[in-house]
Amino acid sequence: MSEIRKHKDLKVFQLSFEAGLEIFELTKKFPKEERYSLTDQIRRSLRSVSGNIAEAWRKRKYPKSFVAKLNDSEGEAAETQVWLDYALASEYFNKEEYEKLYDKYEHIIAMLINMSTKPDQWKI
Repeated sequence: MSEIRKHKDLKVFQLSFEAGLEIFELTKKFPKEERYSLTDQIRRSLRSVSGNIAEAWRKRKYPKSFVAKLNDSEGEAAETQVWLDYALASEYFNKEEYEKLYDKYEHIIAMLINMSTKPDQWKI
């Protein structure tokens, strides 16, 4: 395992960024009437996952702050899953795209929970 020096080195950050880009591309196909609703909502939440991971990394010398930001990221990941549910129900995604992305967010959530239950492993 290579040394983790910055948030971009974290597997959870890399996976959340990758998943976010995939969803961003798929949302380009959403109907125009969704621009200021579902498209905006899902894009905000997916960006917040990665953003909160980056913030958590910078706050890791304070375990409570570190865990709080990881919890925020976990919440945003769960919110993204809800928007994926809506997109599937609205037939903006096919079942295969949905399952792939939903599973990625399940993995992201699991990684965030693992990090937040062991904050001392990440402390400076």
